[in-house]
Amino acid sequence: MTGQEPVTIVMVEDDEGHARLIERNIRRAGISNQVRHFTDGTSALEFLLDGDEGPMLNGPALVLLDLNLPDMNGVDILAKIKAEPRLKRLPVVVLTTTDDKLEIQRCYDLGCNVYITKPVNYESFADAIRQLGLFLSVIQVPGASA
Repeated sequence: MTGQEPVTIVMVEDDEGHARLIERNIRRAGISNQVRHFTDGTSALEFLLDGDEGPMLNGPALVLLDLNLPDMNGVDILAKIKAEPRLKRLPVVVLTTTDDKLEIQRCYDLGCNVYITKPVNYESFADAIRQLGLFLSVIQVPGASA
């Protein structure tokens, strides 16, 4: 990712296999940014909103967000990120198995930047993540708002 400060990738994904696949294929696309993995929404929001090391204090981040989490709906996490003035510009990539058109529309209405449906087939999923990695390598990510 281009820009002055290193961008932290915040991955919110409860499926460990998916998380490993996502990180492996992001690395294969040449992305070396730090990846902070959270398996639930509560800890991800703590990091994003309150953490001593989160983007509120330490520069830009990009969020990869699954919608189906054990403790809360990813749509609620998206709404909280976009409602926080200092985080509202953080790019959020929704990466989920949910392909419901109303859910997709709702995520865009709340401010997600990209919505990707995870293919069920392993090779298709790996290919989609490689393409995501290429996308991440060229986008500009804003810093946290003051």
